[in-house]
Amino acid sequence: MRKPVAFATIAVALVLTLGACTSPGAGVPGTGTGTPPSGAPAGATGAAGATGSPVQPVGTPRVIATGFDVPWSMLRLRSGSTLVSERQTALIKEVRSNGAVRVVGKVRGVVPNGEGGLLGLATKPGYDGWLYVDLTTAHDNRVVRIRLLGTAGNYSLGDEETLITGLPTAGNHDGGRLKFGPDGDLYITAGDATDRERAQDLDYLGGKILRIEPDGSIPPDNPFPNSPVWSYGHRNPQGIAWDDSGRMWASEFGQDTWDELNIITAGKNYGWPIVEGKGTNPRFVNPVLQWSTADASPSGLLYTHGTLFLAALRGERLWAIYPTASPVAAVPWFTGKFGRLRDVIDGPAGTIWILTNNTARGDPRRGDDQILQVRLGAVQNSG
Repeated sequence: MRKPVAFATIAVALVLTLGACTSPGAGVPGTGTGTPPSGAPAGATGAAGATGSPVQPVGTPRVIATGFDVPWSMLRLRSGSTLVSERQTALIKEVRSNGAVRVVGKVRGVVPNGEGGLLGLATKPGYDGWLYVDLTTAHDNRVVRIRLLGTAGNYSLGDEETLITGLPTAGNHDGGRLKFGPDGDLYITAGDATDRERAQDLDYLGGKILRIEPDGSIPPDNPFPNSPVWSYGHRNPQGIAWDDSGRMWASEFGQDTWDELNIITAGKNYGWPIVEGKGTNPRFVNPVLQWSTADASPSGLLYTHGTLFLAALRGERLWAIYPTASPVAAVPWFTGKFGRLRDVIDGPAGTIWILTNNTARGDPRRGDDQILQVRLGAVQNSG
């Protein structure tokens, strides 16, 4: 585990930390769609700070729950329970506040295929009555919503409604993340399903980030008329989050050279497959950060307390990213300690929860796969 950072000179120290902790080229800033404000974190103290105050992990992660089979997404409910999707089994499991795990139900129609299966979970903020689910069938990827019945400790699955179908599926690049944005609409990451050239085709729903209303209809202010497409030119985006200023961030798997962290703007083209990582063509939006694929393979993304946390699969680490630093900076934590990391969400009382993913392609360890809890400490300027 990394020790808490303590920088003498704020911006310079973050750059030096990047150079010491990542491979050459990791964390290289691109142009993005705007310039983050100046200022960067330095030095950790006790409890997590207020919203907007940068944080970092403190102490040793604690195991919350174990024994998951290829888990993919975590979703915290208002009751304090957390739901976990299992990609291969199509099961949704409930983790109680005391760490007890039980099966909520099996999602109908799921046909696992490589990276496809039961994927993202979401609920509309403030309302847990519908559970939104991204899944793979025999013919496509799609999003459904299922009635979530019962209360903590006895949740079950009820009636189902299909919201969007026809998202392409393949053994690789299925996207699958679901999150509600601050506008109340549902955002969906859709991978290119290995049909890379069509990531540039607005009539193809792969290689896109999509936006729909909670009932599945298309918002009238989407950038392309009568289309769920929000942004395009993506390879396999898997993490989405919004910061305090309302900017949308997304993590994206590259191919052989660069993984990306992007600021997403409606209607913009992010370049795949014409460019991977930062380029010079003004038609395309450059990533804010890029990493060697060995250092990332980025999946789940969380914004909390002025900080982005990014779960890395092949990179086997948790990236803490400071979007108000100038340039935007990233610091790795727990490298190689817990294997592949698939998702990260807010935990209770100033913590985050991290989901491992070693039962798929990794080297399973005792108790895998598991949920880890780590305390956050506020990051304060010291220079």
